[in-house]
Amino acid sequence: MAHVVDHLSVAELEQRYRDCADGCAARHDQLIWLLARGHTVIEASALMSFVPRWIEELLARYNLLGEVALGDLRRHNGAPRRLLTPELLDRLQVRLREPPPDGGVWSSGKVAAWMASELGREKVAVQRGWDALRAIGWSVQAPRPSNPNAASAADQAAYKKTGADRR
Repeated sequence: MAHVVDHLSVAELEQRYRDCADGCAARHDQLIWLLARGHTVIEASALMSFVPRWIEELLARYNLLGEVALGDLRRHNGAPRRLLTPELLDRLQVRLREPPPDGGVWSSGKVAAWMASELGREKVAVQRGWDALRAIGWSVQAPRPSNPNAASAADQAAYKKTGADRR
């Protein structure tokens, strides 16, 4: 039988698991409740379909931290800071009005290198440069060059056949 520290009484644990809206927290509460009622880790494993090692880890965490150790703790990790902030995208739009440092045309790699220098990072993935270009509505496509030997608009109009001439 596993030792459960009395952070919560057996009745409080039962009430918590029955009233909990979060499924993960409810299962953790129920598991600790079963152990507090005297079930062994193996019995609780069979009842709850948890691996015994996970039950031991959860129990150790509960004994150490109390009720805050129960539930999905990943929810409190927080999201990483966004790379493509509106301020950075505004600065990028201004920068794209000028040619890139090496001349040529802007590409996602060149934008990623510019972003890395702006953000003070060693490197920014090329995909983030592409994402930045897409976010501001920029296209890296260039128009097809016109044929230098192509006919002028007037010459092209002369070659067109009209419906009246074809009859």
